[in-house]
Amino acid sequence: MTDVTRIGLDLAKSVFQVHGVNADEKVTIRRSLRRGQLLAWFSKLPPCLVGMEACAGAHYWARELTRLGHTVRLMPPLCVKGYVWRNKNDAADAAAICEAVSRPAMRFVPSKTPEQQAAAGIHRARSLLTKQETMTMNSLRGLMAEFGIIAPQGRKGMAELLAILNDPDDRRIPEPLHGALQALAATLRSLAAQLKTVDKALAAWGRQDAITRHLSTIPGVGLVTATAIAAHVPDPHVFASGRHFSASVGVVPRQEGTGGKVQLGSISKKGSRYIRRLSVNGAMSYLRSKSGRQDPWVVKMLASKPMKVVAVALANKNLRIAWALMVRGEEYRPATVAAA
Repeated sequence: MTDVTRIGLDLAKSVFQVHGVNADEKVTIRRSLRRGQLLAWFSKLPPCLVGMEACAGAHYWARELTRLGHTVRLMPPLCVKGYVWRNKNDAADAAAICEAVSRPAMRFVPSKTPEQQAAAGIHRARSLLTKQETMTMNSLRGLMAEFGIIAPQGRKGMAELLAILNDPDDRRIPEPLHGALQALAATLRSLAAQLKTVDKALAAWGRQDAITRHLSTIPGVGLVTATAIAAHVPDPHVFASGRHFSASVGVVPRQEGTGGKVQLGSISKKGSRYIRRLSVNGAMSYLRSKSGRQDPWVVKMLASKPMKVVAVALANKNLRIAWALMVRGEEYRPATVAAA
């Protein structure tokens, strides 16, 4: 194992596949390892280049292998897929990773720190709780609507439905179902309390993170969006410009064409769906606010474009600004202040 210079490591839950080559590009290692054997086996290797696909556990293994002296490179799975020759299996994936990590034009993903990975985990927990809350609300609305009980959309309407459930004099819903709906109402209260706990943890992390504080100064970018960007983008310098960063999130037009004729379509929707949704929702909130209605750029765009199109354009603009603030370590300055 002393002549290995590059390794492709295919990650899994229990069994990992290793594919290694030497300086002459000859295969010297092709084997599988159990989870408990991985670090001990790599500790016996001389420092080499280790390639892995960027997945859920990749950042942890990248930190551990880096402590052992190895150089670890994470790659998007989509970029590695083209190097799989025929049948897809663990051995073929490891060989493809080993080949892809050597390509000079390959795109690499920076590994996250434990703090950034923890913040990203908070966002996933919050997203799950929000989804469960929405599902519970929709079920409650649908079941009560079957008995002719309708309320407006939003939390105000949900409060009206909960008040009806808590009214002992309201007999429109039969008792067997009434008890089940009370259980759904209790679930909603529990989810609301859990969301408050998660939001407090997110706010606490955002207060001590400088990048989050800078991003929160952008109009249309709140605490949730700012912490999501700070947690999911460990190193903004991997993007050549703000345009590349916004393109990685998928809020730029899709390009299709040949022969010098390029056609622009709808947004590509590539990259992080979560950050894209937060950015567009924040932009919509800003457009409806008093500050947004007085923004000259927004007024000019709304004069000729639908609101949702302007929201995507504003999300694109905000993501470019966010990249600039992360690279420069500055807070947002309005155009008038910057010009002055």
